[in-house]
Amino acid sequence: MELKIAVDELSKALFRAQGIVDRKTTMPILANVLLSASKEGRLKVTAFDLDIGVVSEHPAEVIKEGEITLQARTLFDIVKNLPEASVTLRKQENHYVELQSGQATFRIVGMSADQYPPLPKEEKAALAKVDGKALLALIEKTSFAISTDETRYVLNGVYLEASDGTARMVATDGHRLALAEAKLGPDFKLKRGVIVPRKGLFELKRLLEEAPDAEVHLGFAEASGIFRKPGLSMVMRLIDGQFPEYQQVIPKVAERALHLQKVKLLETLKRVSLLSAEKAHAVKLQLVDGALKITSQNPELGEAKEELPVDYTGKALSIGFNARYLIDGLQALEGEDVRFELGDDSSPGVLRPATGQGYTAVIMPMRI
Repeated sequence: MELKIAVDELSKALFRAQGIVDRKTTMPILANVLLSASKEGRLKVTAFDLDIGVVSEHPAEVIKEGEITLQARTLFDIVKNLPEASVTLRKQENHYVELQSGQATFRIVGMSADQYPPLPKEEKAALAKVDGKALLALIEKTSFAISTDETRYVLNGVYLEASDGTARMVATDGHRLALAEAKLGPDFKLKRGVIVPRKGLFELKRLLEEAPDAEVHLGFAEASGIFRKPGLSMVMRLIDGQFPEYQQVIPKVAERALHLQKVKLLETLKRVSLLSAEKAHAVKLQLVDGALKITSQNPELGEAKEELPVDYTGKALSIGFNARYLIDGLQALEGEDVRFELGDDSSPGVLRPATGQGYTAVIMPMRI
């Protein structure tokens, strides 16, 4: 194998690979990327961790076709520090590869391409053209609520379903829930909901952020999801399991509904939570006629309180929340105003846009 390629092109492919290759694996080859040079003048770069695989194609001057795997981190560190705009790669004996750029030469050891595990066969997934910006927005509005508790594996991703032209993405960690809706495209349909794993979702997010206006296609089969955009494809294994009945968590009726300026509520929570307990981030909300009082208390640091005027008359309420959860929900919410729905002191709080629909954040209360 021998080829010449622009450093920027190779660096872009290797940067993508860093989030996928598994450096802690018991299979050393999974820390490598597979480089495949074809006579058509393309270099194919593959990164795979047995669950997520990304394959990208890049223009190159291929002198001799062939394949090799190289350690992804080492190769990336070298390529991003090369002195010239292009680099030549030559495969040598015993799986060594020489990289030459200007006066700089590196000789690094690789592994045979024959040992690289094959990507999952792409099942017959109906790929549909989707709105990349809308898909990215769904991820941004929900991914913060994904559980990191590995014992509850079905919550280690987002639940995605689609019907009547609308896609719905849901994430929950048991303490909070985020639900977002958007129209991804008239051809995007799902027979049943799927659970997209956290790592796959974040890789998908990175690929969408690279070129938000690019034409993208998405599809799901029984066990895998497939994403494509020009010059790149990604396949990922889905989480096999039953996602909780999330609709049961969302209160059907709001006993108390407050309309607040989002920025004011957000900034107040950030200020008051500075003196909240470090782990729990607990703040107390006291709702009385005409005011929402927000306080925090920490025996080691002190206390903070702030009051927001609200259009409310009725029975007083005192309820505790994790301020971090409220802040995350507010930051994902679009618009200048928020509708904050409250029940009693043991009912969850609900954040929605004051006007319009498409987003709901549910936060469970905590005892203070």
